Amino acid sequence: MTIVHMLDGNRLVLALNGELDLTTSGALAQALDEMLNHFPQKQVALDLGEVDFIDSSGLGVILGRYRRLNQQGRQLSLVSVKPNVRVILEIAGILSLVPVSFTGVKA
Repeated sequence: MTIVHMLDGNRLVLALNGELDLTTSGALAQALDEMLNHFPQKQVALDLGEVDFIDSSGLGVILGRYRRLNQQGRQLSLVSVKPNVRVILEIAGILSLVPVSFTGVKA
C-alpha cells in the first residue's frame, strides 16, 4: 500500500494504491493518522481509484478516520471509488455515512 498526498485548497487528498486489507491496514492507519496530525485544519479525501480490494480491517481504518475527523468537525470523503469497491462500501453501510464519488465522477 502506498499513499501519495496533495493539497487541494482546504482539502488534503490522500491517494491510496494497493489492497486495503489485514496486511496493510495497521501501517495505513498509522500513516493516515500522521498526515491528519500534520494538516489539522484540512478536510480529507481518500482517493481509492487505485484500490481494488478492501476487507473488514480496511473498512475499520476508513471508519476510524471518519469518526476521528467527525469529532474534530472535519469531513472525510471517498473519491474515485471503483464499482467493485463500491459494493463493499455499500454492504458495510459506509455509503450512508461518508460522501463518496465514483470512478468517472469528479470529486
